[in-house]
Amino acid sequence: MFTIIGIAVVLGGVVGGYLMENGPLHVLIQPAELIIIFGAAIGSLLVSAPGKVLGQVFKAIASSFTSSSPTKADYIELLTLQYEVYQFLRKNGAVALDEHVQDVEKSAIFSKYPGFLKRHHAVDFFRDALKQVVNGTASAEELDVLLDSELDTHHEEAVIPVGLIQKTGDALPGLGIVAAVLGIIITMGSLDAGPEEIGHKIGAALVGTFLGVLMSYGMLNPIATNVEIQGVASTRYLRCIKEGMIPAVRGASPIVAVEFARKAIFGTVRPSSDETDAAIKSAKAAVAA
Repeated sequence: MFTIIGIAVVLGGVVGGYLMENGPLHVLIQPAELIIIFGAAIGSLLVSAPGKVLGQVFKAIASSFTSSSPTKADYIELLTLQYEVYQFLRKNGAVALDEHVQDVEKSAIFSKYPGFLKRHHAVDFFRDALKQVVNGTASAEELDVLLDSELDTHHEEAVIPVGLIQKTGDALPGLGIVAAVLGIIITMGSLDAGPEEIGHKIGAALVGTFLGVLMSYGMLNPIATNVEIQGVASTRYLRCIKEGMIPAVRGASPIVAVEFARKAIFGTVRPSSDETDAAIKSAKAAVAA
């Protein structure tokens, strides 16, 4: 939503200021310049994005128009889920957790947290880690390294589309110059025309440079930044799981493990200890009832 508002503000500021200076609006409407710039940009993106990466790029651009970053409420839900899982693990042992890990959708524990279940990558991350605990195949130290490795992989994968979007955005001013040069070439073939027609052709050519710079710094590069920030937030959500999991496996009490997880959350969305305790007590009351 804010991406749309931001783009509207950019266009409103630029076009509004242009109109305040009595600029003719129709001169800015140059479909041919847009075809040259965006056609070349899309073509260069096709060259740069091998295999399935192109799909990731378009998916990343689409994600910038929605907000998937975890909120405080999402983290309260995650911390409460972790407490319940670690408490179950402490009371019943790792083997008893197997039925919950095998099918989280039907699990009596996980099914109570629909917001978490919607984050499929987080579900896989948590479930795979718990499988290592259930199977007894990894020590706490090994699990620590294993989860760090997955977090690094997730981060590296997330920055690939960001880099491609940024590079395409950086290329737009140059492609705008290409469009402008082509317009000048056309103008040079019409030097026998009147001053008004020549002026219009030169103005149309310069619009290419204008559009390239505007689309780069006013739209595509900000979109890349948006995607990058959302990727960081997504990775932080996974790290919250990891930072709670390792102390729990090492034998820390569930409430201490949850506190480790809480401290891994960015301050802007981190629940207070009182909010976390209240959510956990509410979950305990629901279980008791």
